[in-house]
Amino acid sequence: MRWNLGLTCAAALFGFVSEASADIFRDPDTGFSFSQKDVPITTNNDYITFRIAIPSPAPAGQPYDTVLQIVAPVVANWVGVAWGASMLNNPLLLGWPNGASGVVSMRRATTRTAPAVYTGASVQLLKTGTKSNGTHWQVTAKCTGCTQFTTTGTTTKSLNPAGSNRLAFAYSKTKPSQPGSDSSPISVHDLFGYWDHDFASAGNTGFQDLVDKNL
Repeated sequence: MRWNLGLTCAAALFGFVSEASADIFRDPDTGFSFSQKDVPITTNNDYITFRIAIPSPAPAGQPYDTVLQIVAPVVANWVGVAWGASMLNNPLLLGWPNGASGVVSMRRATTRTAPAVYTGASVQLLKTGTKSNGTHWQVTAKCTGCTQFTTTGTTTKSLNPAGSNRLAFAYSKTKPSQPGSDSSPISVHDLFGYWDHDFASAGNTGFQDLVDKNL
C-alpha cells in the first residue's frame, strides 16, 4: 500500500480526507494551504508527510516565517527537519508526540554529535494543528529563523520562497527520554534522507492572522 492510500486512511481518521491532493493540502482545521511532500521511511511503505506554508508574498533573499506540519506514523517517535539539508550548521526543527498533544524543539549541531538546543531560531506550537490517534501523530509549528541562517563563519543561506528548496529529515523509533520537555535528550536517528520541497505553492495571504488563530 502506497502512502497516498495510507495518507487517505490517516486523513480519514483526522477528518481531512477530502482536502488532500498530490502536492497541495488545504487544512480545514488550521486554514493554511500547505505544499506537501510524502517521504518513505520504512520498507513497509510507511511515510512521513511534510507540509510547509509561508506568507504571500514572501521576500526573496530576506528572512520570512514558515509553518511546518508533520504527519508521522506512530513508529516514528521523533522527527526532525534540517532546513539547510544537512545535519550540521543549520536549524533543526524536531517534533514528537506527547499524549494527545505534541512537542517541538529547535536544535543545531556543529559536529556529528547529538544536536544541542538552539536559540538562533524560535518555534511555536500551533495547538489547532497538533493531535494524535492510534496510527499517526501530527504537529504544526511556526518557525522564525528557519528560512535564513548562518551556516559557517559569515556564510548565510536563504531559502527561495518562489522555488524549490532542498531539505533533509531524520526520524527515530525511540522516544525522547523526557517527552514533555522541549529540551529533552534524543536518541540517534534510525534513518535520514532528503527531498526537494516546492515553496512556490506554499504561499498564504493573511499568514500571521492564521498563525494567531491557531495558537
